[in-house]
Amino acid sequence: MKMWKKAASLALASALVVSLAACGSGSGSSDSGDSDATTFKIGGIGPTTGDNAIYGTAVENGIQLAVDEINADGGINGYQIEYQFEDDQSDSEKSVNAYNTLKDWGMQMLVGTVTSTPCVAVVEESHADNMFQFTPSATAVDSIQYDNAFRMCFSDPSQGTVSADYIADNGLAQKIAIIYNSSDTYSTGIYQNFATEAEARGLEIVAAEAFTADSKTDFSVQIQKAKDSGAELVFLPIYYQEASLILAQADRAGFAPKWFGVDGMDGILNVEGFDGSLAEGLMFLTPFTPNAEDEATQTFVANYEEAFGDTPIQFAADAYDCMYVIKAAVEQADITPDMSISDICDAMKTAMTEITIDGLTGKQITWGEDGEPSKEPTVVVIENGEYSVL
Repeated sequence: MKMWKKAASLALASALVVSLAACGSGSGSSDSGDSDATTFKIGGIGPTTGDNAIYGTAVENGIQLAVDEINADGGINGYQIEYQFEDDQSDSEKSVNAYNTLKDWGMQMLVGTVTSTPCVAVVEESHADNMFQFTPSATAVDSIQYDNAFRMCFSDPSQGTVSADYIADNGLAQKIAIIYNSSDTYSTGIYQNFATEAEARGLEIVAAEAFTADSKTDFSVQIQKAKDSGAELVFLPIYYQEASLILAQADRAGFAPKWFGVDGMDGILNVEGFDGSLAEGLMFLTPFTPNAEDEATQTFVANYEEAFGDTPIQFAADAYDCMYVIKAAVEQADITPDMSISDICDAMKTAMTEITIDGLTGKQITWGEDGEPSKEPTVVVIENGEYSVL
């Protein structure tokens, strides 16, 4: 497929200056290249079983689709890609184990991890090994705290700030309640920045109700407090599983505010046993909608559905973009698979700040040395069981 050759535009640079400063103190195996290497070995980590399996499966499939396309089109710099994905069940210890499994396999670059808390753990390892890491979807600030790590998605602070700004700019509500997971890095990071920005924008937080991983099935107390507070809108910086329960329990309690969420909401219409009509009118941030009419999105959706028998969510699109970003950066830096992991990492750090990409999840995307992407957010609303861009 040629569409990404047309879609990706490389920023001009007079020369590539490869930084000699390592991303960390690499091990001996990381520093020594393989002169016989004829393929790029790229690993992926995320949950393909457990509560967040819909995210990890989407990422695994999105990477696979891109790898197949790139290989069919001649590979990267003439070299084919080998790809292996490991399940971490969104667990930090399992994620580190998965990382070590991939290292033993010969991984040279990592796309992952999918969720924030495991990513924070794994980036400690990739930094120590001086390995390039590119997460499609881990939003916690610490997920990319080192200079070897970049992300495709927005960070938690960005999501919180953008959500508050959107609500204020569009006059969606004045009185806002928040229900968040105080035991989750993703949720608390978004909540804190949302609350700060909401206050700055003159919005009134009338209730801020927490739950934890040990109490995420019964939300009657949080819902009643939000209802009693007179909230016109409830902000949900949480994942779709808990959100589906909250919407169902709020309906039974006769509470019908406006609902506004973040990218973890993607997937709510696929929850088994959930009445999708309860999500009607739900708004949330997402960088991708499968019913967008541009050619690149429609081609991706058609190919994904043919390959995997399912409609892709944003996590698949983020992961797909990740692979084409890696391709662009590797070509920009003229990286070859016989280079050491350390040299690949250093070259990628520089190249990532020199490319400009038109992707499924944003146009004219660039990256800073802090690993954060620069792109415009999109807000969608669920209407008639589908996402519609606002």
